[in-house]
Amino acid sequence: MNQPVPLRDFVAYFLRLGTVGFGGPIALIGYMQRDLVEERKWVSPEDYKEGLALAQLAPGPLAAQLAIYLGWVRGGVAGATLVGVAFVLPSFLMVMALSAAYLRFGGIAWMQGAFYGIGAAVIGIIARSAWKLAKGTMGKAKLLWALFAASALATAITETEIVWLFFASGVLGAVAARPPTPKQAAMVVPWPLLFTGLHGPADGSVLWKIGWYFTEAGAFVFGSGLAIVPFLHAGVVNEFGWLTERQFLDAVAVAMITPGPVVITVAFIGYLAAGPIGGCVAALATFLPCYLFVVGPAPYFRKYAKNVVIKGFVDGVTAAASGAIAGAAFVLGRRAIVDVPTALIALAALGAMTFLKRAPEPVLIAIAGVAGLLLTQA
Repeated sequence: MNQPVPLRDFVAYFLRLGTVGFGGPIALIGYMQRDLVEERKWVSPEDYKEGLALAQLAPGPLAAQLAIYLGWVRGGVAGATLVGVAFVLPSFLMVMALSAAYLRFGGIAWMQGAFYGIGAAVIGIIARSAWKLAKGTMGKAKLLWALFAASALATAITETEIVWLFFASGVLGAVAARPPTPKQAAMVVPWPLLFTGLHGPADGSVLWKIGWYFTEAGAFVFGSGLAIVPFLHAGVVNEFGWLTERQFLDAVAVAMITPGPVVITVAFIGYLAAGPIGGCVAALATFLPCYLFVVGPAPYFRKYAKNVVIKGFVDGVTAAASGAIAGAAFVLGRRAIVDVPTALIALAALGAMTFLKRAPEPVLIAIAGVAGLLLTQA
């Protein structure tokens, strides 16, 4: 049962999470479970699981979709809209400021040093969140743990989240919840500066390309925010040539060292391609589809979620989603933990999250960033 809470307090929580919530989609959904389900009890475990399942089944950024769904549960369309804006806006503003600095000063080499430490600390935070999420979701259900393991292994090996695996896991969960009868089984533009990026003022055709391309990214890429990176690389670097390889890596780094959803990297890319207006167009085009994909189906999804078959399907999808999160943590860890110092930073962050009550993630991230800068400058 959800504890009654004013909508302004609910929105304020997501504004804070969007401001200080480091670690990308895996960590962010873990924070939501810990803060809203376990500690404050503003969201019931059932609503959280339903939101996570819907976010996994719909294309778009995982953490933002889960936040929008929880906002819808609390306050309908108005709640979904306010929560979505509050969650995305802080990181959007930070990325726009970093984009302007990037153009002004020609690169962000210092960020690479900071990310050396931050990336390792984030892995420790993610590992702790992924384990708590798995325990809270699956309990002692052997089938769900099997689906979790299969999804984790597939994600770790392929380095991508396989959407058909979520559907298959949902079907298995539904069948386990209520096995079908034999009969059922047989049925089957104002100022030039606002448009100016790396290559000078952009014309209307570039803005249309940005709008259409990032709408595709938001509407057809499934999984967490990291799943969008290969799709963006193919278009941004190879097809359109808006960014070089180095600049694209900088864009991903900006997204990882700022709080909020990782997908906010699209604002950085749009800014470099076509100035502040380009950043706004890219962000709006990416997040609008995911908002619609959540708010549209939400009433029907919630209405039928208590049905035992639908509940079994949701449990199966949630198990696969949790496994994919664990697998993604392995993939990220392999890239972020590259030597002894990064391994020690990751272990220190994991230990702090495990043994220190209410260890503040922003403080851990800041310490890790400073450590990374010192180690890379030494």
